[in-house]
Amino acid sequence: MTTTVPTDRERAAVQAYLRLLHTVRAVFDTAADAPGAPSPPVVPPAVLAEAEQALRDAGLTGSEEAFFRLLADWCSEP
Repeated sequence: MTTTVPTDRERAAVQAYLRLLHTVRAVFDTAADAPGAPSPPVVPPAVLAEAEQALRDAGLTGSEEAFFRLLADWCSEP
C-alpha cells in the first residue's frame, strides 16, 4: 500500500469538513432535544463557508472521490 502525505491545504479541507460534520451533528442533537414542534436545524453559514473555501483552496472542488479518499485515510481505523 502506498502512503501519501496530505498537503497543508488538503489537511485543512479535511479538518474543515470534520468541523462541519460535528457542527451539523450538534445542531441535530440540540433540535431533537428541544420541546414542542421541531424547527429546522440551522448550521452557521460561516462553518459551511469555511469548508467550501478549504475544498477550493485544496483543489478538491468537484472531486468528491479524491476528497473522501483523503478523509478515509485521515480517519482510518487501526
